[in-house]
Amino acid sequence: MPGTFGSYQNEIYLQGLAGTVPPFTTDPDALEASARERLGPGPFWYVAGAAGTGATARANREAFDDWRIVPRMLTDATTRHLGTTVLGTTMPAPVLLAPVGVQSILHPDGELATARAAAELGVPMILSTASSHTLEDVAEANGDAPRWFQLYWPNDPEVCLSILDRAKKAGFTALVVTLDTWTLAWRPHDLDSAYLPFLRAVGTAIPFSDPAFRAGLEKSPEDDLPMAILRWVHLFTGTDKSWDQLAFLREHWDGPILLKGIQHVDDARKAVDAGVQGIVVSNHGGRQVDGAVASLEVLPEIADAVGEQVDVLFDSGVRTGADVVKAVALGAKAVLVGRPFAYGLAHGGQVGVRHVLRSLLADFDLTLGLSGHRSPAELNRDALRARR
Repeated sequence: MPGTFGSYQNEIYLQGLAGTVPPFTTDPDALEASARERLGPGPFWYVAGAAGTGATARANREAFDDWRIVPRMLTDATTRHLGTTVLGTTMPAPVLLAPVGVQSILHPDGELATARAAAELGVPMILSTASSHTLEDVAEANGDAPRWFQLYWPNDPEVCLSILDRAKKAGFTALVVTLDTWTLAWRPHDLDSAYLPFLRAVGTAIPFSDPAFRAGLEKSPEDDLPMAILRWVHLFTGTDKSWDQLAFLREHWDGPILLKGIQHVDDARKAVDAGVQGIVVSNHGGRQVDGAVASLEVLPEIADAVGEQVDVLFDSGVRTGADVVKAVALGAKAVLVGRPFAYGLAHGGQVGVRHVLRSLLADFDLTLGLSGHRSPAELNRDALRARR
């Protein structure tokens, strides 16, 4: 519905007349600080941490400040329509929930709570292969809402085919293939606490429930957990793929395919040549290559090069409505938001995720209108000015 997201602001102010304030902060930075107080060091830093010195994560945020919005006046922006369609998925705003894994380290309900909150608002969620809950259970929690599936590409073709088949049957309509995390980067915060959830069988619900994965075990995960974990490590880490292997996924997935982790314009062109339908300009939130280029920095040249041929999405560093405006103006069809909703999950499960999403969407709605635009389709580079 047009113009509804910004009304969350009015709802908060009106509740204030009765002495009620929001259950959690609306400030993204304060939300992260509050999550740190609520979570143990292992879970918090697994979400908040980055590769190496954290230079890439910092660069992601600094890149947004390099662009400034230039508001326009008297544009009849009272009524706004935020909706868009990406690869056949209709969404109420150009925002999707990024594929954040192992969500049960933040809240017992994990991905189930996220799926329910996303369904309440009609925002598409992207489920990680590293989910704490099965594909089927998350789909049930998500109901009829739009959902995509993110693939950490297993080295066993039969396991890969089985997971893809399950995802399709569970109503996941697009496949997001993460390319940049075929092995873990050097992450000091995780290393200092020797914290890796997967070795504790957290984030393994999808493979451990998969018949093809289980067929490769002498005993079930329930009867021999260490061997199941070792098989998971062997299948899901340590092997980089090649461009020609994408043909396998195209052959066995009949919906749209997006490649996540694109940072170079030549890789974007290769994605087009490989026959996929979308790309996600992303550096995994700074979690994989320390000292890498900021995602927003390369978004314009990638969008210019391939934006007419594939849908270009953006990920890494989105925190506010202004961030969404800037990314869309620079060529993204939609953005993925990750850490903020994870912090919301840590605060209050479904209620926390819903609050964070409503806050982000309200901020985007109001910023869009106050900058003189009535829909995301009106945004382009004329809406911005480079700071330097």
